[in-house]
Amino acid sequence: MRELAAAREFPLEVKLLERGERCGGALETIRRDGFVIETGADSFLTEKPAAAELAKRIGLGAELIPTREIYRKTFVVLAGRLVEIPAGFSLLAPAHLGPVFRSALFSPLGKLRIAMEPYIPARTSDDDESLDSFVTRRLGREVLDRVAQALAGGIYTADPKRLSMAATMPRFVEMERRHGSVVKGLRAAEDARAAKSSATSGARWSLFQSFRNGMATLPETLTARLGGSIRKGADVVAMARNGDAWRLALASGDSIDADAVICAAPAYAASRIVETIAPAAAKILGTISYASAATVNLTFRESDFDGPPRAFGFVVPSDEHRRIIAGSFSSLKFQGRAPAGAFLARAFVGGEMSREMMRLGDDEMVAAVRDEFRDLLGVSAAPGFAEVRRWPESMPQYEVGHLARVTEIERAVAEIPAFAIAGAAYRGVGIPDCVRSGEDAADATVAKLSALK
Repeated sequence: MRELAAAREFPLEVKLLERGERCGGALETIRRDGFVIETGADSFLTEKPAAAELAKRIGLGAELIPTREIYRKTFVVLAGRLVEIPAGFSLLAPAHLGPVFRSALFSPLGKLRIAMEPYIPARTSDDDESLDSFVTRRLGREVLDRVAQALAGGIYTADPKRLSMAATMPRFVEMERRHGSVVKGLRAAEDARAAKSSATSGARWSLFQSFRNGMATLPETLTARLGGSIRKGADVVAMARNGDAWRLALASGDSIDADAVICAAPAYAASRIVETIAPAAAKILGTISYASAATVNLTFRESDFDGPPRAFGFVVPSDEHRRIIAGSFSSLKFQGRAPAGAFLARAFVGGEMSREMMRLGDDEMVAAVRDEFRDLLGVSAAPGFAEVRRWPESMPQYEVGHLARVTEIERAVAEIPAFAIAGAAYRGVGIPDCVRSGEDAADATVAKLSALK
């Protein structure tokens, strides 16, 4: 908002109210003994430009680093062992059938079913559809059970029977609509990228980026820039009109007056905040459910492994009935995440399909992860140290019909004067999505305030 106000030569005082004692939410980096340990997101997608553009605007362009392409592979657990996901497989479908036929991941019948996908009639209805329904309809049950559920689970920690395709993977819905086939759509996208790459010089930048000193670099830099404008430990519990302005009530008993408010709290918290002034909006906000998750980071010596998979990590289908939903090899994924000779790995625990894991204590959670790593990776050595971070009610669940609910929320919120919402609960959970959401809310708010000047 400061950028916008300065560009429009509009005087504006900004106050950021942070419920916790640290800014950044799930972007938290622990820097310890030469390790750069991510307890939340470890990177962001570059195809959506908002996050990279923000980083460059605040002077962090030189801090951006790509993934290490040499290890750009992902494995999936099948019958208790790690099997590589075929090259060119994009979340739920392949661009080419050759790697699929050579893969040990699918049965002969499963491979035949995938090969039939271009001949499956396209769906004509525009109604939203679940991931479960879309994948089984187009590619068969094996693709869902062995790949798609696990990959989507690693991103959304969601139940595939309830996860909305339109809200989470609209490009696949559009591929079916436009090309009549997801496989054909992926090939067309690949051809378009190749044509674009051939028209430019230089190496193609990584699909994912992070920061040299960890993802917390972004919120840390923003926090330093905002300085005294931030008030930590400020938990907003309600708001009410105070003449032509807003009065925000804090859990501490204090209150703050503001001409306009942008609420970036989770949907359930936003619902409570606006309950007395906009009960219709509060009711719909309250329908967005959340799941909890945790990350467990473990440090090892490289010699502790007989031969760790040279990959970014692995995902675990729910049908495998294991106690983790994914594993990531941080020191292979990004340069500089561990000292020479050391190995940094992390596991993801919990989510919608494994809620019971969140009831474990930290030591129990570490023990469970060590058991899984021993079984899947063959590493029995005790870790140098472990870092557990819990993220309760942090993952919004984009259930079937989500976009329609968001449209209702936006319509109801639009009736609240000088008020906007932003965040992961609405139109994207990724970092670029959240940056864009905040920028859109700021733009609309400054425009409204400027009009009143």
